[in-house]
Amino acid sequence: MDGPGIPALKHARAFAPGAGSGAEAAFAGAPGPALTIEDVSHAYGARRALDGVSFAVPAGGFAALLGLNGAGKTTLMSLITRLFDTRHGRIRVQGCDVARRPSAALAELGVVFQARTLDLDLSVRDNLLYHAALHGMGRAAARGRVAAVLRDVGLSERARDKARNLSGGQMRRIEIARALMHEPSVLVLDEPTVGLDVASKAAIVAEVRSLSRARGVAVLWATHLLDEVEPGDQVIVLHAGRVLAQGELAEVIAAGRATDLRSAFQALTGATGPGGEGGGEVGGAA
Repeated sequence: MDGPGIPALKHARAFAPGAGSGAEAAFAGAPGPALTIEDVSHAYGARRALDGVSFAVPAGGFAALLGLNGAGKTTLMSLITRLFDTRHGRIRVQGCDVARRPSAALAELGVVFQARTLDLDLSVRDNLLYHAALHGMGRAAARGRVAAVLRDVGLSERARDKARNLSGGQMRRIEIARALMHEPSVLVLDEPTVGLDVASKAAIVAEVRSLSRARGVAVLWATHLLDEVEPGDQVIVLHAGRVLAQGELAEVIAAGRATDLRSAFQALTGATGPGGEGGGEVGGAA
């Protein structure tokens, strides 16, 4: 299922952050961001998990949503994917409001959740075919996509293996492949490298970046690990449900009046993490 405007995604221009009150960002010369979060708030009873969150991810861009456990990253992902209802603010995927046009918005969205979601008793191929069926793909088209996405993540030889026989890193790569089955224009990943070894983490980050560049897919990558952020990324610092800084990496470092991202994060939040390998974390639901 080809999403509208996919060829045009390769011509996206630079991201221009919103000004003043954190209004919706846009980038010059393009019809609009691939993903827009506008003044989104969410509460669990008296506890506010998100408070007026606004940012945008341009088509073909890679945005790192950086925050400790408890910052609100998973709550935001749940709102983007419609697991939770958006009651305050707006979320749009390729211009489609997820609350008003959920089918159109979700058709453009690929998702990798923090928790493992493969059916361990099915083969890799059948996991992908099941996902394709949920998106209404025909059998012949789905088989072709299975072959293509498995090539993309370098696991063509594991198609007939049961998911339970894969390593943690391989499972994550299959979940990324599954998220790409319906050719989405936006990919959101919630702490996708949690629990993986150093080599697997590096491979998965590199694969997603490569796929984003090759396919023009916008990526929102939620993480608490500084070593997953690279120069040129858009960085959104989320802390206690609020966006404290956003922009290119150099801009966020400058906002923290620091010389590196770790120091900037600490200055902005007063926290001791996040970090690379062995970096500190704060407990609580993300």
